[in-house]
Amino acid sequence: MENDKIIVVFGGSFNPPLNSHFSLAEQIVSEYENVEKIIFVPVNQKYQKKGLLENKYRYEMLKCVCDKNDKFEVSDIELRNERQLYTIETLEEIQKMYPNKTIWFTTGSDNLRELNTWEKADELVKKVLVLERDEDCLEDIINNDSFLKENEKSFIKVKNNVRSGLSSSFVREKIKEGKSIRYFTPDEVYSYIKVNNLFK
Repeated sequence: MENDKIIVVFGGSFNPPLNSHFSLAEQIVSEYENVEKIIFVPVNQKYQKKGLLENKYRYEMLKCVCDKNDKFEVSDIELRNERQLYTIETLEEIQKMYPNKTIWFTTGSDNLRELNTWEKADELVKKVLVLERDEDCLEDIINNDSFLKENEKSFIKVKNNVRSGLSSSFVREKIKEGKSIRYFTPDEVYSYIKVNNLFK
């Protein structure tokens, strides 16, 4: 049935997008058979984050990879707004686009600790795919937070998560140092960064 199909929303700054972002998305598609597609949602450049590239560059880097995978899509839903949307607003808009689908969103275990402070947190916790970071244990985080504990059935740990210590900030530093970033990012992103002379 169509309403058994799941759309997974994968938000982030993607500054730049890394191989680890796409390998995680591919892993989610392969592990959860009802997942129809992954929608990458880059944050607006108005988001308060140091060194964030303009919207168009981050969108185009994602698009050049997503265009080659029929399970991946990139959305400019947050980029075309005059302010940075709350996560719940983004999810509501995507739900309107796919009224007969179930919407999940992904977050790292580091963000999970702050989830109760997010806008409309009680509505947000419907289905959340959690990526464990570093030495985090999802069960421990949930058990130590009353809000998360109340909603523990909403959280789904990404199966067999391949953890990567690689970060976008590390990649940006390597570019500034004039070092190679090949194999840290997809070839399409690597080429795009070189052609547009980004992160210098």
